[in-house]
Amino acid sequence: MNWLIDAQPPRRLAQVFRNVGHQARHTLDLSDGNRTPDSDIVRLAALDGSIVVTKDDDFADSFFLRGQPPKLLLVTTGNISNPDLERIFTVNLDRLSLVFEQHYFVEIGRFSLIIRR
Repeated sequence: MNWLIDAQPPRRLAQVFRNVGHQARHTLDLSDGNRTPDSDIVRLAALDGSIVVTKDDDFADSFFLRGQPPKLLLVTTGNISNPDLERIFTVNLDRLSLVFEQHYFVEIGRFSLIIRR
């Protein structure tokens, strides 16, 4: 699977995905870095089939209004340490991969995955 991580989650989260064989990049890996406009992130995700990983509710609004980005993982953990966030992703990556085979919008929190329709 391909993942495109927005500015708010840490860059090293991309490595968590890569460690288990996924393709992943962070906005810091793009030419405009964390200043990459949301519209460019949506366009890039649509082009390469990436799932956008973000804490930004604007992406959820865009998903429900326009169906963009095509696949979205909204991080709803609130303030959390980077190691704790990485642990949540490490524990849930297999489940996320399975869920995204059939669904397009998922929220990941500290204790749950919520599939949005």
